[in-house]
Amino acid sequence: MMDETSDEPPTSAVLLDNCHFSQVIFNNVEKFYVPGGDVTCYYTLTNNIAPRGKDWVGIFRVGWKTTREYYTFMWAPLPSGVSDHMVVQQQIQFKAYYLPKDDEYYQFCYVDQDGVVRGASVPFQFRAETEDDILVVTTQGEVEEIELQNKNLLKENEELKESCASLQKQNMDLQEQLRKTQELQNSFESLKSNTEKVEQELNSLKEENKHLKELTKCEEAELHQLKEQIQKVTSEKEHLETRLKTALDRMDQLQVEDVQLLPSAFVTCI
Repeated sequence: MMDETSDEPPTSAVLLDNCHFSQVIFNNVEKFYVPGGDVTCYYTLTNNIAPRGKDWVGIFRVGWKTTREYYTFMWAPLPSGVSDHMVVQQQIQFKAYYLPKDDEYYQFCYVDQDGVVRGASVPFQFRAETEDDILVVTTQGEVEEIELQNKNLLKENEELKESCASLQKQNMDLQEQLRKTQELQNSFESLKSNTEKVEQELNSLKEENKHLKELTKCEEAELHQLKEQIQKVTSEKEHLETRLKTALDRMDQLQVEDVQLLPSAFVTCI
């Protein structure tokens, strides 16, 4: 159910601190409201709350666990002409056609624009009041029952807070694991990239080594050929040196013979 406005009120999935429930006090709450009539809700803003534009008052079925479970709501009017830290009396009227039609127990709750409950009323019903109901209202038992219901609500609220804290811790742990996993993934990707570079360099070195081996084979063949050429030239040199020595020896012999022949020839001429 909704009120006349089209905007949804700000809500919260989990209730917060218990002390918030005492910052707005609901006054003159009836035990029964007759179906078919408008309902005026009276409440007091204590000096512990600073009202804001998106605060609202909702009707909740008793046993609710989050402020998202409102049945209907009205925007809380901002008090005017008051100073800070003053206690302010306020009221809101809920139209009959927005109110529950069953006889379950409900209560008013003041919720601020952060979705946090700042005050809750005693439970009430929407049905005609009978004499038996009037007698029950005057008993101490109902007061104790209401206190027990409020105590149970506070206990459920504490359990929800603990559950929320546990879920938040689990979420933080999962986030940390995810971060570490991401770091490992990044390290793996970096190592993989480096490995690929090393493999490329290794393949390049293998190709270069193969090329060097081929060049070495060519150079060895050329060296062998040069050695053969040197050996051939050396052999030819030795052969020429031998022939030259033989020729020189022959020339020396001829010169000696010429010297020996010169006196004989000179004597003959005389």
